[in-house]
Amino acid sequence: MNAAAPLPVVNLKIERRSNHPWIFQKMVDKPAVKPKPGSLVDIVDNTGAWVGRGFYNGHSRIALRVLTEDPDEAVDEAYFRRKVAQAVQLRREVLRLDEVSDAWRVVHSEGDGLSGLVVDRYGDLLVVEFFSAGAYRYREWILAALREAFPGCRFYAFAEDHVQKQESFDLRAPEPPQPSVITEFGVKFRASPGSGHKTGFFADQRDNREHLARFCADKRVLDICCNSGGFAIYAKARGGAREAVGIDLDEGILEIAKKNARLNDVDVRFVQADLFHWLRDAGNRGDAYDVVVLDPAKLTRDREQVIPALKKYLDMNKLALSVVKPGGVFLTCSCTGLVSEEQFLDMLRRAAFYANRTLQILKVSGAGGDHPVMAHAQESRYLKAVFCRVL
Repeated sequence: MNAAAPLPVVNLKIERRSNHPWIFQKMVDKPAVKPKPGSLVDIVDNTGAWVGRGFYNGHSRIALRVLTEDPDEAVDEAYFRRKVAQAVQLRREVLRLDEVSDAWRVVHSEGDGLSGLVVDRYGDLLVVEFFSAGAYRYREWILAALREAFPGCRFYAFAEDHVQKQESFDLRAPEPPQPSVITEFGVKFRASPGSGHKTGFFADQRDNREHLARFCADKRVLDICCNSGGFAIYAKARGGAREAVGIDLDEGILEIAKKNARLNDVDVRFVQADLFHWLRDAGNRGDAYDVVVLDPAKLTRDREQVIPALKKYLDMNKLALSVVKPGGVFLTCSCTGLVSEEQFLDMLRRAAFYANRTLQILKVSGAGGDHPVMAHAQESRYLKAVFCRVL
């Protein structure tokens, strides 16, 4: 990894007329000598102009991940130190997240100019997730930059199997670390990396959890796909809910949810069940709640499966609406990045029609500011959260 040596040059078949950080394989000339996956390269377009510098991967659909368009900016250890410092400054000095939580996203991939890298902070534990061979290849520089920003931190680094296959690198994740107890808005949670749920906690919903709590005073609250209990526990601990029920199919995550409820000394009833069966039964009984949250896991990462995913969203939203009391509040979410906000809102309109309910949309939200999105790279915007009043 000698950044001072001349970098291999990769040529484009096209003129570069975009500043999007991704350049796809079909736009790239196959190099005579193919650099290893994740190598740093200089990029030249078909006019002969130097257009950028970044990671190359001949095995991935995303052949090039552009890191800089400044010919004088070297991508070296100092580059990563600078980028990580800028990301941390946004969270600490601009967003002032330390005032509300010790759990936040440190690096949000393209949103922080570090394509293929996600870092979440849970107290003294930094969870590093690699989405590209380049981020993995230069991991020592990245970890050194993070150590500088968070002295004495612990690390847990991993990559999903499908990412390793697509990007052609091999990372055997170590044994999961001890869960880290974190606090946000005074509410405590166990962040459990290695539990199979993203990086161990859903910090992206922090602001939405806090917003929902406003509607919960003395109410009956239902949290569907509750995961580690976030919305249900907030409803009790921050919102003063009279009753809170959390539903999830995953028995393991419900054990974490129960521990989280005990951490906050609140009484939440957690039920292990398939949401479709449970909601049909609740609807048939005429059971209804003042506040209902529906926050399912990502439904697809395949563009060909977006229509089936929208059909599934339609079915689950229609059922969830059937158990909201008239005048009640419904928060429905999607973290499927391939489903646009427009598609999600259109699905919700149809779900309300089929459920014979009228919706007043109060707020359309997303992830917190620690999940920034570059205007020229919308792909890192994935979470949709729609707050509604149900009539």
